[in-house]
Amino acid sequence: MIFRRALQREFSYAAAAVFVALFAILITTVLIRLLGQAAGGSVPADAVAALIGFGALSELPVVLTLTLFIAVLLSLSRGYRDSEMVVWFASGVPLTAWISPVLRFAVPLVLVIAGVTLFLGPWAQLKNAEYRDRLDSRDDTTRVAPGVFRESSGARRVFFVEVGAGEDGRVRNVFVSEEDKGKLTVIAAAEGFMHNDADGNRYVILEKGRRYDGTPGTPEYRVMTFERYQVQIESKQMAAAPAKTRTRPTLQLLQNPDDRNLAELAGRIGIPLAALLLALLAIPLSFVNPRAGRTNNLLLALFTYLIYSNAITVCQAWVSQGRLRFELALLLPHLAVLALVAFMFYRRMVVTPFWRSRS
Repeated sequence: MIFRRALQREFSYAAAAVFVALFAILITTVLIRLLGQAAGGSVPADAVAALIGFGALSELPVVLTLTLFIAVLLSLSRGYRDSEMVVWFASGVPLTAWISPVLRFAVPLVLVIAGVTLFLGPWAQLKNAEYRDRLDSRDDTTRVAPGVFRESSGARRVFFVEVGAGEDGRVRNVFVSEEDKGKLTVIAAAEGFMHNDADGNRYVILEKGRRYDGTPGTPEYRVMTFERYQVQIESKQMAAAPAKTRTRPTLQLLQNPDDRNLAELAGRIGIPLAALLLALLAIPLSFVNPRAGRTNNLLLALFTYLIYSNAITVCQAWVSQGRLRFELALLLPHLAVLALVAFMFYRRMVVTPFWRSRS
C-alpha cells in the first residue's frame, strides 16, 4: 500500500505540473497564430477567444497523451536519480511491479483521452469550421479598423478609416480604393456611417468627399465631388462547404466506412491506445544512470513519441489512399510498440541478455 500510494501521489503531482506547462505552450502558440491573423485582417479581433477555445479542445488529446507519458517518465526517473529504485529492488520488488500502479493512474486519463478524441474533438473541429465560415460570410464593413488598411474578402477593395466610430456611429476620414477590370476607383470622404432601411437593406453612406475614376498609368480620370454618397451592401450567402473528415462524428464514420472515414477512425482509436502503451513504455525508459547524463532518457522518450505518432499518421494516410487495410493500420504501429515494451522490460530485468550469453 505504501508503494502504491507513493507512486500515485508522485504521478499526480508530476502530471499536474506537466499539463499546466504543455497547456500554456499550446494556448500561447494558438494565441500567437490567431493574433497574427487578426492583425492581418483575416480574423476579426472579437473572434480570437472562441477560436482559441476550439483549437485548444482539438489539440487536448495530444497534450494529455504527452502529460501521461512525461509524468510517468519523470517520476520513475527521479526514483533512479535519488536511488529509491535501488531500495525497492533490494526489497524484492521487480520492475514489473510498476505496471499495476502505472495502469491505475493511466487508465482514467486514457478514458478521458478517448472521450475527447472520439466525441469532443470532432465537435470542436466542426464548430471551428462553422464559426470560420460565418466569419467569412460577413460583409466587408466588419473588417474595417481605425488606423489600419484592410483588404476586402475578395481582395478587390482596400479600406482605411482614420478615426473609428464614436457614440454617433460615424467614422472620420474614410478612404476606399477599388480595382475592377483594370479600372481604379478611389473614394475619399470626411465622414461615413451605416444605415439600415425599413426593408432590412444595409447601406454605407459617405458625406463630403470626392470620387476618382480612371485607368492607372493614364491621364484619363474623372473627378466627382459629392455631399452624400450611398452604396448598398450586398449580404453574402454562406456557402455550404463540404464537411472535412476530421469534423464528422465518430458514429457517422462508422455508418459510412469508406477509405477516408476508416482512416480518420484509425487515427482516433490510435490516440488513446498510444497513450496507454506510452505509459507502459515509460517504465523501462525511465532508467537513469546517476553517473551519466540525466536528460538522455527524456530525449530518447520524446524521439520515440515522435516516431510513434508519425507511424500512426502514415498508416492513417495509407488507409485513406487505399494502400493499407483498416485492420492493419489499427494494429501494426501499436503491436510494434507493444513488442518494444516487452523488449525493454526484458533488457532491464535480465542480467545477461540472450545476445550476450556465451554458447
